[in-house]
Amino acid sequence: MKRFLRLLVVFVVLIGLICCWLLFSQATSFDAKSKYIMIRSNNKNAILEQMKNESIIKNKMAFNLVASVTGTWDKIRTGKYEVKKGSNNLDIARMLKNGKQAEIKLVINKLRLKEDLARLIGKNFESDSAEVMKYISSNDSLKQYGVDTSSLFTMIIPNTYKFYWTATLPRIFRTLLDEKNRFWSAKDRAAKAKALSMRKEEVYTLASIVEEETNDEGDRSKIGSVYLNRLRKNMPLQACPTIKYAMKDFTLTRIYEKYLFNPSPYNTYRKPGLPPGPICTPSPKTIDLILDAPKTDYLYFVAKADFSGYHHFSSTYEEHMLYAKQYQKKLDEYMARKKEKENAK
Repeated sequence: MKRFLRLLVVFVVLIGLICCWLLFSQATSFDAKSKYIMIRSNNKNAILEQMKNESIIKNKMAFNLVASVTGTWDKIRTGKYEVKKGSNNLDIARMLKNGKQAEIKLVINKLRLKEDLARLIGKNFESDSAEVMKYISSNDSLKQYGVDTSSLFTMIIPNTYKFYWTATLPRIFRTLLDEKNRFWSAKDRAAKAKALSMRKEEVYTLASIVEEETNDEGDRSKIGSVYLNRLRKNMPLQACPTIKYAMKDFTLTRIYEKYLFNPSPYNTYRKPGLPPGPICTPSPKTIDLILDAPKTDYLYFVAKADFSGYHHFSSTYEEHMLYAKQYQKKLDEYMARKKEKENAK
């Protein structure tokens, strides 16, 4: 009898140790501080295989036992999960059971094309880029946000947005719309746009052009005043960045006369007023520079001949042409030297 009791105690202790090992021993085998795993279905065998292959767990049988006992397989949901280094089977099973997904930070900076937006969302969320592209290319999809395929970008304020990987496209775009509304309601922006006799979307579109003209804030502010003056005088904007957008070639460093005949509605040399929509997503700072643009009588600007990136601003066409010829001469000289070097290779 005593021997049986001793064996029973040993057996119970052994079972307890095995349970502790299953529950609390380190399950992970990766070296990084944490690792992400994408759960795309509730197929138990596929998930176990994936977790083993990605070094999230060491032993499929051990994790399966813990997950089964804790009811994880009945509760698991698709999503992106972050597993910390050193996590045990119980930690991972509880996280999956409770659906504690990792937070996705969608960082939006400057985008130029709908394809750029589709790739960015497809890279970070369950929806792939093809699905996103189909969604944002449909006016039926976009009308609930008060935009169409041309004005889509006007609802995107560059910022960092937080979501879960499983966020739907309507959820993502509703969040972007909420941020747009918050942005325009702050700092008297809507009132400033009205004072310029412009809609918010028009200010955004103009800011997108100025964003592409230069990186210097001082010059951006003056360029903004030039375009505002041209709009007031019903002059064509004649903005070179709109030609690049029309041709979908953002590597162009020189706009030749032949490019100016492009029939695109974004060609502001041929089409009066603002283009149908933005040519990029401008920074909030550039939007504010348009809203607070200085009052000037400038109607023209051209890059300085020293290639410093700064511009000469003029009120008369005659003065502008003097600066333009200086720049053209230096540019021709530079291109000639560049060609000589290429031929010498």
